[in-house]
Amino acid sequence: MPPQKRVITRRDFLRTGSCVVMGSLMGLPLIGQAAGQSPPPSRVVLVRDARVTTGYGSLQPATLENMLDQALTTLLDAPDPASAWQQLFKPADVVGLKSNVWGPLPTPASLEDAIVHRLLRLGVDAQNIAVDDRGIRRNPVFEKATALINVRPMRTHHWSGLGTLLKNYIMFTSAPWSYHGNACERLGAIWHKPQVAGKTRLNILVMLTPLFHGIGPHHFSRTYTWPYGGLIISTDPVAADATGARIIQAKRNAYFGTEKPIGPRPLHIEAADTQFGLGQSHPDRIELIKLGWNQDILI
Repeated sequence: MPPQKRVITRRDFLRTGSCVVMGSLMGLPLIGQAAGQSPPPSRVVLVRDARVTTGYGSLQPATLENMLDQALTTLLDAPDPASAWQQLFKPADVVGLKSNVWGPLPTPASLEDAIVHRLLRLGVDAQNIAVDDRGIRRNPVFEKATALINVRPMRTHHWSGLGTLLKNYIMFTSAPWSYHGNACERLGAIWHKPQVAGKTRLNILVMLTPLFHGIGPHHFSRTYTWPYGGLIISTDPVAADATGARIIQAKRNAYFGTEKPIGPRPLHIEAADTQFGLGQSHPDRIELIKLGWNQDILI
């Protein structure tokens, strides 16, 4: 199926029924506009395949790899996957893949393996590649990394509203709890730390079986997951998270049959844009390209 490429409009956003909760991501002055310069829209690719999951926790690695390749070549307008990876990484790079090991819904090992395999084929030395989450501050590869890849599943979260790509870097700080105030609004500050700043080349928000509702800290129930079968890929973590947030909100509304705001409101996504300048959260500034399976796409 050919890619569907367009800029998300305000009307599109309102059709998801999420304007009440995610209204903070709309209509706000953008950093670039405030300075008299409007940055180009951030490109985000949403790729889906109904065949990638065959039941809870059961993935088809070949299908997942094809989704990854298709999304990356589209994101970068590359003629083939190898060329796409060459645009982002060089053989001399030291690459840390920031994963997420949260037990009920971790980053799929098959996706981690696929990324590592592509880096190796590019010529990156195996000793210069590491996959880690909670040990990144002591991991020698992450300590000297020239490039980072950020990959994690999307889920609701007790403190931040949503567990996002932006939040995935909280383990780069020695005191993660210090960022929990006001719905983790200050998460964007972590991205300016020396171990992180300017190093993230690729962001992959895993939307295979997202968690769209939770009750209390560390809560998980399969009742509140569904086989969405998607990956959201971008060089802009804010735009990727904002896109995922709209999908989660739309699913909540559909499931509960009424407006069901994400709680707490994920303030950190907007703040990463307007306070920390990490990307674009406004739907009018996101160029969304949809690939593959369109049924119940929710956006």
